[in-house]
Amino acid sequence: MPRNRYYQGPPSDHFDGTRFFNPGQQPVDRGLGDMLRWKLGGAAAARWPASVPVVQARPDARVDGLRVTMVGHATLLIQVAGVNILTDPVWSVRASPFASVGPKRVTAPGIAFDDLPPIDIVLLSHCHYDHLDVATLRRLQAAHAPLMAMPLGNDTIVRAAVPDARCVVGDWWDRLPLSPEIATTLTPAYHWGNRWPTDVRMALWSGHHLSTPAGTLWFVGDTGYEDGRIFAEIAARLPKPDIALIPIGAYEPRWFMAPQHVNPAEAVRILDTVGATRALGIHWGDVPAD
Repeated sequence: MPRNRYYQGPPSDHFDGTRFFNPGQQPVDRGLGDMLRWKLGGAAAARWPASVPVVQARPDARVDGLRVTMVGHATLLIQVAGVNILTDPVWSVRASPFASVGPKRVTAPGIAFDDLPPIDIVLLSHCHYDHLDVATLRRLQAAHAPLMAMPLGNDTIVRAAVPDARCVVGDWWDRLPLSPEIATTLTPAYHWGNRWPTDVRMALWSGHHLSTPAGTLWFVGDTGYEDGRIFAEIAARLPKPDIALIPIGAYEPRWFMAPQHVNPAEAVRILDTVGATRALGIHWGDVPAD
């Protein structure tokens, strides 16, 4: 059995001692045959435009209440109670380990990097390249030195690229203090993570359920729907979110994507289950996604 290069800890109901998994759900691992069937078989994929114009926002330095600005894909600026938070920040041109190969963004970020307000906290959901971009994390560290919160194993990836990063790490359901008045609870998700073919599911994936003086916000991260059990459990264990940031993209073909990405109808079911007051659809319209 290969050794986990990112995390060493005791087995649990979602960790077998080497790899994390989604308890009681169908496997998300795909072999070469499935990948070729996805890419070459069935209906032709819709063609992406070369570029889409964007009017970039210039956010206020601080917001007393709660404001969310879409930057692109799963990157959002959350301004709450005077604190500035980024989710899964990606300002790179490509979501890839390579500078010149891989999915290329078709829109500019909704906020130019140099127009960002002071960034206090970064929330990371998992280690896929369209969510954990080390080039952007290096820029954020140099300009803002934020606290970075993430699920198990992802800190090893971050610290290898950003040695002086301040990381707080937890398992599903752990509550991580982020400031004197703000905390995140890491929520389960039906997904997976890897950086290379050899490290599949060696770092955990999660959402972030934020408790703040100005309201409750849930950044779902990437997830499939499956039997919906985890969403009912989240509703039972955590307060109803004032805002839920729910993924709605990269869901076809269903035979391939259903275990890892919800479609819009399933996103609405999640919204109804957790009883969120408002929701924003994320994870769409920027780069072809993992």
